[in-house]
Amino acid sequence: EEPVLLAELKPGRPQRYDWKSSCETWSVAFSPDGAWFAWSQGHCVVKLIPWPLGEAELCKTSERKSRGGKAETWSRGAAKEKTLECGQIVWGLAFSAWPAAEDGDTDPACAVGLPCLVLATGLNDGQIKVWEVRTGHLLFSLLGHQDVVRDLSFAPNGNPILVSASRDKTLRVWDLSRDGRNMQGWRQVQVLSGHVQWVYCCSISPDCSMLCSAAGEKSALLWSMRSYTLIRRLEGHQSSVVSCDFSPDSALLVTASYDACVIMWDPYTGEQLRTLRHVPLHSTLDSSSEIHTSSLRSVCFSPEGLYLATVADDRLLRIWALELRSPVAFAPMTNGLCCMYFPHGGFIATGTRDGHVQFWTAPRVLSSLKHLCRKALRTFLTTYQVLALPIPRKLKEFLTYRTF
Repeated sequence: EEPVLLAELKPGRPQRYDWKSSCETWSVAFSPDGAWFAWSQGHCVVKLIPWPLGEAELCKTSERKSRGGKAETWSRGAAKEKTLECGQIVWGLAFSAWPAAEDGDTDPACAVGLPCLVLATGLNDGQIKVWEVRTGHLLFSLLGHQDVVRDLSFAPNGNPILVSASRDKTLRVWDLSRDGRNMQGWRQVQVLSGHVQWVYCCSISPDCSMLCSAAGEKSALLWSMRSYTLIRRLEGHQSSVVSCDFSPDSALLVTASYDACVIMWDPYTGEQLRTLRHVPLHSTLDSSSEIHTSSLRSVCFSPEGLYLATVADDRLLRIWALELRSPVAFAPMTNGLCCMYFPHGGFIATGTRDGHVQFWTAPRVLSSLKHLCRKALRTFLTTYQVLALPIPRKLKEFLTYRTF
């Protein structure tokens, strides 16, 4: 089925005649439990929206706007929509659960014994501001980058480790645990240098063993999250790599490039498993469009790991099945910049250059028992460990995603 547009959100304030206000939505994010949605809507503002429980509610809420300078609220229990005034253009967003405070702990982030949710925002001036979602209060700022913080990624295992990617050509690793705090603020664990161009994207593998970073270069870099050293360069693209994402079991890595291709890698061996080429659909393009209009902007895995979503400059959202070389569905969209699956599947959020967010239906799939077993095994077995198992070759090929 083709993706259906469920809802569209638009900025609730008129665009100022100031280029620094920037109306573009470069980042959208769902909280890990799916209860909150964050949207960098331009004008230095982030909207925090408590998420509806189902698609029926989502369809009813469609488009919301602020009136008279006051934001409308979406009710979900006591939670209310919040507006975060960041003071700078917002480029990157990332949610994380914050550990519960202990007795005697003066950390303002959480009430004693209650975990809470935080949102990190990467800003135009190199700052990272971290907010408490429930209250909308600014908790603290992280200083160190010398240019735009383009992307952010929290460790998926709940450890308070944050990685930031910047136009200053570095990645920085931050320890946001209470042990990582001193008189000068939160501890910067490591500065990762290796890129020679702006760093666009960073992604931590779900098993927290690897970090992939993409910059304005033809190769992506793969780092160890244990030693913070470079594992390898992934070379294969013909133009700048701008987006990357790991599969839910960490067994696959995808990179998207301005060369209109997505490459699927085995991150453990560095082997290219598949290339997905974005062939322009001429019926959807203006006659004035140039051949490079299918440059990729964003790629992401679905929560069960059987689909990919991509956004390209040819005004299409594409959905790909893992085992096919052609898209299984298309949706026309304008000036797309980013995409992200809802954590529980079923729909995709996309951000655009005009500050809008659109929500699309996505294929719902019941994973086969074979895939569930593969996903469970690959969550803790590397490719090399699978290849060393005393099992038939065909089974090894299946477990290492080499049966495409």
